[in-house]
Amino acid sequence: MYLIKFFVFTILMMLGHGVHALQSDSDQPVYIASNTASYDDKKGISIYTGNVVTDQGSLHIESDKLVVYLKNGDIEKMIFTGKPAKFRQLPGVGKEEIHGEGLTGEYYPVKNKLILIEEAVVIQGNNRSASRLIIYDSKNSLIKAGEKSSDSKRVHSVFKPKENKQEQEKK
Repeated sequence: MYLIKFFVFTILMMLGHGVHALQSDSDQPVYIASNTASYDDKKGISIYTGNVVTDQGSLHIESDKLVVYLKNGDIEKMIFTGKPAKFRQLPGVGKEEIHGEGLTGEYYPVKNKLILIEEAVVIQGNNRSASRLIIYDSKNSLIKAGEKSSDSKRVHSVFKPKENKQEQEKK
């Protein structure tokens, strides 16, 4: 019965929440919508499958599967997978939205940390980074890519110049 109430509450809350700037994202509730869901109270694990949509403030994640690990009633971490799983987040008022994707992702709401693993790509405006591993620290607006221990798993970044005013006026 608790599980049914939890899912109904989650769906109702999703209908009424708005987008918030990054500063308040970690203070916002986490909303999850999926085709199926299960909760193991003893293990503190929830599993969601099928077109999973997860939102916390301006953070939006789309995945095929999501496993939520709870500790003392709070979300400790979330593991999401997809082909690929995708996310987007507004890092702050007036800043360009950050988009990313990877086959696997780990999100730690309390730490404001999102990790993309395998075929990871992060894009903000004209800038793009790709690697096997990308760590996005939204609290500090910091992106780290690659692994120090491997030369064969290189990071590929592209920084394109912004259009000048004359080019923008032509459009």
